[in-house]
Amino acid sequence: MVLSAISRKEQKQQTREKLLRVAFRQFSKGGLTTTRTLDIARKAGVAHGTIFVHFPTREALLVRVIEEFGEKVTRRMHDLAHKGQGVKNVLKAHLNGLAEYEAFYTNLIIERHNLPKEARDTLLAIQSAISFHLFEAAQREMEAGTIKRIPTHLLFNTWIGLVHHYLINRDLFAPGESVISRYGQELLSHFMALVTPETGGKR
Repeated sequence: MVLSAISRKEQKQQTREKLLRVAFRQFSKGGLTTTRTLDIARKAGVAHGTIFVHFPTREALLVRVIEEFGEKVTRRMHDLAHKGQGVKNVLKAHLNGLAEYEAFYTNLIIERHNLPKEARDTLLAIQSAISFHLFEAAQREMEAGTIKRIPTHLLFNTWIGLVHHYLINRDLFAPGESVISRYGQELLSHFMALVTPETGGKR
């Protein structure tokens, strides 16, 4: 009886985890606000009602998927952006972290205004993760004179605006391809040229 109860509990947890994985893939492919729970259930090979055993509403499923994504991507960025790195390497870490989840992240920023508050808060947390490392690196380099003295909020917003512009317009810039793979290095080089003093050395 005890073993049976444990087995059922493990099976339920495995089903929940599978639903989250499949939902992530479907939301990445079909969009966060347009993907149907019926499609997620079919791809997961479960009855439609199984989703609502684990998540009371479609919104609850979406929020949990976004929260898990936020945890993964912020952890990955922290891992890549080691303490003490310069601005260029921090931004490279940002691009590398986003590249692993590019389709989902792009849908998140495109559809953010139509998402629940919890989902929008997750996007802010992701941006806070990169801004933390960028601000640290920028302060050091501004003091050293290797980048221009620019208000940190403008530094961050210029970078994030540049990256988001290309991601949001992926159909224009890189149809059927990864925007970051195609333009990431070019965006990074352009941004560094903007913030590096003319008399500074090569970066």
